[in-house]
Amino acid sequence: MKESNSKSKQQPQNWSDFRFTAEEAAGAVGDFGTLFPIIIGVAVVTGLDLGPILLFMGLAYLATGLYYRLPMPVEPMKSIGAVAIAGELSAGEIRSAGIMMGIILLALGFGGWISILREKIPGWLIRGIQLGLAAILLQQSLAFILSDPVLGTISALIIVGFTFLPILDISSLVVLGIGIIIGFRTLGGIPLHIISLSPPALPGLETFLPGLIRGTFPQLPLTVGNAVLATSLMITDLFNKNVAEEKLVKSMGAFCLLFVPLGGFPMCHGAGGLAAQYRFGARTGGSNLISGTILLIMGIFFASPRLIEFFPYGVLGALLVFSALQLARSGKQTDRPVLSLLTAGLALLADIGIAFLVMAAISAIYGFYKKQIKTW
Repeated sequence: MKESNSKSKQQPQNWSDFRFTAEEAAGAVGDFGTLFPIIIGVAVVTGLDLGPILLFMGLAYLATGLYYRLPMPVEPMKSIGAVAIAGELSAGEIRSAGIMMGIILLALGFGGWISILREKIPGWLIRGIQLGLAAILLQQSLAFILSDPVLGTISALIIVGFTFLPILDISSLVVLGIGIIIGFRTLGGIPLHIISLSPPALPGLETFLPGLIRGTFPQLPLTVGNAVLATSLMITDLFNKNVAEEKLVKSMGAFCLLFVPLGGFPMCHGAGGLAAQYRFGARTGGSNLISGTILLIMGIFFASPRLIEFFPYGVLGALLVFSALQLARSGKQTDRPVLSLLTAGLALLADIGIAFLVMAAISAIYGFYKKQIKTW
């Protein structure tokens, strides 16, 4: 493993790592079905400015594309986003939660502790996290489609139809194009909304404790399980390349510490987003450069809450269905299917962070007693 990583570092960067084709463009928007509902919901509920959120997410996409030279999703941290949309985190508490996540992730990366976690966390648990996330995405996608059944069904049929055609799969671009056309017909145009940036600002001290308890702690196991371990494993599955977990935690930690004080939302990578990018054709870092450019333009010129209306829920739901299926295909490669399914079920019924902690504790207790029995 170390030898493979060393060789990967020695490979010179070249333009074959960056394609700008219809296939890459289709993959570039593959994860938008997860990204937009979360950030729009957070902006509406908490009052956070949508412009900086999109701007810094776009910059993060560009940076990861250039650095990893692979499709690499940049997503809002889902647990923090869900708690915020539920009205349990203020704007200041979101910033404090993101700053604490940045500190912890950089400590895991530079302190070498993520390697210890990698050795201690069994493969079946990571696969179970993948299956659980697939189930959560499927549940969310069905809710989107049911809220817009006609467009959702048509979008799903288009995406399925492309899988049977002997042509390039640009179904995500076709479906999003249909959604934008409907948005123009409904709203008459995208309103211009020029971004306004504020100076860096640290949240008040009173926000750190609630931000840590309600934001950082629930997010941390999800980030370790899905955004780090599961993502690294999926990169190996899809591209036969090794990306060290330390790299992933360092890039996420840097994004949180650099962008959150400027108005960005806490960001992570994610196996679900990678599945979506790959499903729709992303194979190189060029996909990330396309995603980043789209988000930059939106953030600088068009970042009003009405923006979400140009991506109807039926379209987003159809994209999420096939992201979930791609993730499930990776998750089923488990050597302990019962334990992986238990993890997935707990994630769906309770919370993916809770599932990670509970099943990790069970694994640790079982390993301890097994060791004791051998000693006796």
